Amino acid sequence: MSLTEMLSRYGYLAVFVGSVLEGETILILAGFAAHQGYLSFPLVITLAFCGGTLGDQIFFFLGRYYGSRLLSRFPSLVSRAQSVSQLIQRYHTGLIVAVRFMYGLRIIGPLVIGMSDVPAWRFVLLNLLGAVFWAVLIAGAGYLFGQTLQWLIADFKRYEELALLLILAAAILTSLVRWLYARHR
Repeated sequence: MSLTEMLSRYGYLAVFVGSVLEGETILILAGFAAHQGYLSFPLVITLAFCGGTLGDQIFFFLGRYYGSRLLSRFPSLVSRAQSVSQLIQRYHTGLIVAVRFMYGLRIIGPLVIGMSDVPAWRFVLLNLLGAVFWAVLIAGAGYLFGQTLQWLIADFKRYEELALLLILAAAILTSLVRWLYARHR
């Protein structure tokens, strides 16, 4: 099975599952694949919106009901949780909308917000708004990357698989570096 066949077969599932967790890399790849015609751009945005919203809601309610236990189970998260707590006190509306864009806070952010006194209905509304911005901007960046490559390389179809492999390799390398950095800290 070629990479393009895998993308056509499992791409939408990867977008949704990746968006539930930290899905920027997958969403950029999906935007690029949409530009190339393998995926539908509106469907990529819709799935990313749904997955991103669902993921943050899950972490919010985990924080609401099990936050203290989770932080005691994973003490390495406490320092980031304290940073988020301080930000919530000052900027909770902006933080809820923007937390998915902040490196290292995508999962711990909603968890700590759930531990705060922010009402669930307020989080839901602001989370929906943030998910719309996130899905459109990140998938759009991948789409625009594809457009830029097409302008730079006139005969892009010949190099398409190589470009997809290079982007995938860069995504894996970026994820590995982030994981090693987080593990080192």
